[in-house]
Order: sequence, then structure tokens, then C-alpha cells
Amino acid sequence: MSNHLSTHPSQFDRRIVLGLGNLLLSDESFGLHAMQALRDQIDSRMEIEFVDGGVLGLNLLPLVEDASHMLVFDALDADLPPGSLVELIDDQILRFADIRLSEHQVGFQEVLGLANFRGRLPEHIHLVGVQPAVIGLGLELSEPVTQVLPLAVSRAKDVLVGWEY
Repeated sequence: MSNHLSTHPSQFDRRIVLGLGNLLLSDESFGLHAMQALRDQIDSRMEIEFVDGGVLGLNLLPLVEDASHMLVFDALDADLPPGSLVELIDDQILRFADIRLSEHQVGFQEVLGLANFRGRLPEHIHLVGVQPAVIGLGLELSEPVTQVLPLAVSRAKDVLVGWEY
């Protein structure tokens, strides 16, 4: 896979916030919690779609290929201290394809690689992630990840506002 980001001009302006993760695996659910927190805070006049991508993997390809702008929330094992915020933009996301935490990320990386190969990546992709502290059965986020959630949502809001101009 090339490190060059291949984008396609969107037929229309479709802005998507995608939350990835599994609600049953503690910090692995960060993406879903962050997406919901952002949805609760965002101005309803902004034309943003919120999608619970869960662990859908390759089933997300049509969504990725139809987006002009995509903001992704996810937990990433980037070998950083627990609760560290990780942001990747556009082609940085493809270069960090080896950062994986679970099966859904393998699937999502494949989605991005396939969309890139087909020349149909969104023009703008921004990933806001967090280094998990706990991956295992559990319905709540760990303390370090809970503490960084407001910052992740704030960064995402800044990204969305930037896309408005």
C-alpha cells in the first residue's frame, strides 16, 4: 500500500463522525463513547452524520467511499502511556497502519487501504484516538481514558469547525 493518500472529489459534501469499538471491552469502547459525547455537544445546525461503526470492518467501505470528510474516534495501541491522546490526519493514518488493537481495526485499516487503492478516500480524514489502559471485559472506561475524553471531544469539535470554513 502506498503512503500517498489518494482522494476522490466527492459528489457532495458528506461529513461523517465514525465511532469504532466494542462496548463490552472497557477502553476499546472509547470511540463509541467519544462519538456520543460529541453528538450531545454539537450544534444541530451542522450537517454531520454520526455513525456507530462498532466492529463492522469491511462493511464500512461504502460509508468511507461516500464521505467527503470523516472524523474517526478509536482506541489505538500506539505504545504510549495510558490515556494519551493520538491524532492522525489524512495520509498519516495510512502510514500508521501497523497500530492495531483489535480485529475491528484490522478491518478498518483494510477499508482505508481498499478505498485508497480505488482512489475513493474522503478528501479529509482525521482520527482522534486514545491509548487504552484496560482492554478486557468491562462496561466502563478506565480512569485515564475517562479523563482524556473531554479533550478528545474538544479536539474533534475544533476539527469539525475547521471543516466549516
